[in-house]
Amino acid sequence: MGMPTKADAECVRVVVRCRPLNSKELAEGRCRIMDTDKKTGQVVLRNSKANAGDPPKTFTFDAVFDWESTQKEVYQNTAASIVNSTLEGYNGTIFAYGQTGTGKTHTMEGYSDDPAQQGIIPQSFDHIFRAIEGSADTQYLVRASFLEIYNEEIRDLLSKNPKDKLELKEHKDSGVYVKNLNAFVVKSVPEIRNVLEVCTVGQWRPQHPEGCSLYRVCCMYSVAL
Repeated sequence: MGMPTKADAECVRVVVRCRPLNSKELAEGRCRIMDTDKKTGQVVLRNSKANAGDPPKTFTFDAVFDWESTQKEVYQNTAASIVNSTLEGYNGTIFAYGQTGTGKTHTMEGYSDDPAQQGIIPQSFDHIFRAIEGSADTQYLVRASFLEIYNEEIRDLLSKNPKDKLELKEHKDSGVYVKNLNAFVVKSVPEIRNVLEVCTVGQWRPQHPEGCSLYRVCCMYSVAL
């Protein structure tokens, strides 16, 4: 699996990361029913209850990462080219999707106190400010915001009143934006990490039973350059 090109960064790419079985699943005697092929970008699923002669199902993506893939490997092959494009003035989005327990938080955030376990978001912070420090002829203004979409309602996680609902607006010149969303100017990696760490994720949200169909939430961390 080669590094994505500049053309790849300008297109929508779908990447799959497969996590290992956790301790609870191993204790329950669960077994893995899928394999990955990094060279072809394929995921092969086997139905454990199917007949012996039934073929497995194969799905092809732009890239796949198995349970042995490192955080750095995932970042370099999926996010780095997008961050480079944003430093050149283009919009870029990295979106993690999956059901509860599939590893979205690990991939996007990871563990900030362990460099080897840092996810895409903290690695992008380091990437952005390294590029800014190495730029002699360009000045950057970096702003960070954090919002949550819950049951189609938008709330500012950096607000003093995160329960307040915000409105989605559209401007003829600047495009779609969230009215009254806080955006803090940051000048270093510690500052931008602090913005992420102090957010009030989930403090306002009502509690629902595990697996309840009403529980639909999406968090969006935005960095404007």
